[in-house]
Amino acid sequence: MIKKIILETFQSLLLTLQGSKYACPFCNHSHNKFLPTGFSYNILKEKKIIGGGYRNNAICPFCKSSDRERLVYLFLKSNDLLKLKPKMKLLHIAPEINLKNIIEKKNIKYHSADLHNPLAKIKMDIQNIGFPKNHFDAIICNHVLEHIIDDKKAMSELYRVLKPKGWAILQVPYSPIMKHSFEDLSITNSEERAEIFGQSDHVRIYGLDYPTRLKSVGFSVKKKKIDINLIKKFALNPNEIIFFCKK
Repeated sequence: MIKKIILETFQSLLLTLQGSKYACPFCNHSHNKFLPTGFSYNILKEKKIIGGGYRNNAICPFCKSSDRERLVYLFLKSNDLLKLKPKMKLLHIAPEINLKNIIEKKNIKYHSADLHNPLAKIKMDIQNIGFPKNHFDAIICNHVLEHIIDDKKAMSELYRVLKPKGWAILQVPYSPIMKHSFEDLSITNSEERAEIFGQSDHVRIYGLDYPTRLKSVGFSVKKKKIDINLIKKFALNPNEIIFFCKK
């Protein structure tokens, strides 16, 4: 009975949101509005966090893809980065289900890894990546580094396992009004972290120095924007950019 009520409620919600204003590139369903997600702690508003916080129009009601997942997918697609060569090795950290389902069907060596994500096939801490140097042609790490205590170690590990001329997408939420990233590892209480960093499992707020931190371990970094028409059609965050890194 409860399952039936939940199903009927979900179906009713889908009917309410039906329309053609926005589309999802994963499930190809269209809606007049997507669902909200994220937190609304004061610090997120105060620091004008991009790529985090409360977003009113972010989650596809049908397949549950997020705006952040759609952004990475559409960037890959529009830059022909999904035309993956056979035997290419790709490491996907904390894999998102829709992106994972598309990439792992390619004729490549796809590895998904994370400490806690049940979708990941390999249980792994990115501060200690269990692969040899120069192993992967590509890495996707979408909104993970803000959770990592020693992010420089994690960045160094990502750089180490990437092949020369390989590419990596390393997304994080960041503040466009902070020159320097802020972290305080003495803050371990989840409630304090939520108030200070904007989420209970975040350990820092990145600032405009984020690309510099990536460069310090060897990456070259380009900040890429996605086409405005894609932003409008697929309900993306117009302010979020792609941190496209190469070795």
